[in-house]
Amino acid sequence: MKIVVPLATGFEEIEAVTVIDILRRAGIEVVIASLASLDSVGDAPVVGAHSIAIHPTTAIDQLQSDKLDGIVLPGGKQGAYNLRDNPQVIKLIQELNKDQKLVGAICAAPIVLEKAGVIKDKQVTCYPGFESELVSTNPTQTACVIDGNIVTAQGPGISFTFALSIIEILIGTEKRQEIQKAMLIPT
Repeated sequence: MKIVVPLATGFEEIEAVTVIDILRRAGIEVVIASLASLDSVGDAPVVGAHSIAIHPTTAIDQLQSDKLDGIVLPGGKQGAYNLRDNPQVIKLIQELNKDQKLVGAICAAPIVLEKAGVIKDKQVTCYPGFESELVSTNPTQTACVIDGNIVTAQGPGISFTFALSIIEILIGTEKRQEIQKAMLIPT
């Protein structure tokens, strides 16, 4: 199983690292992708909203949807806008969604799903204040929402629940509970 987490300048570090870590604990391969082209990635880190730098493992333009099982977008206001404005990210989301593969977004990142056109009439949530940018749906105030292959969550404090929900969708309840217990995450 392979999931991509694309990182854009200004991403919310807690959301990205929590998802990457917890999914890897569940045995899911997580690819960290930069929005830069492959020849630009090299050792260049992507810097998050709180000046934490993470080194990507590949470039977004090197990924093919048929080789992935899903995509998970971290938020952060600037990071979400940068993801939203990247045509390769939008195309990848559309292709994965078409094949009913996992599409996840947390915090401000559901705005990227809006631009990709994959949340029309879906139940979603987002960081408070971004609801007005989700014009094709009516966002809820629920912490984490699953609607088919789409998983959304409100923000950094929900990162553990978000990641565990993704595990449950991809692998099952037993694996979710195993990881949750091992990490001492309250139920």
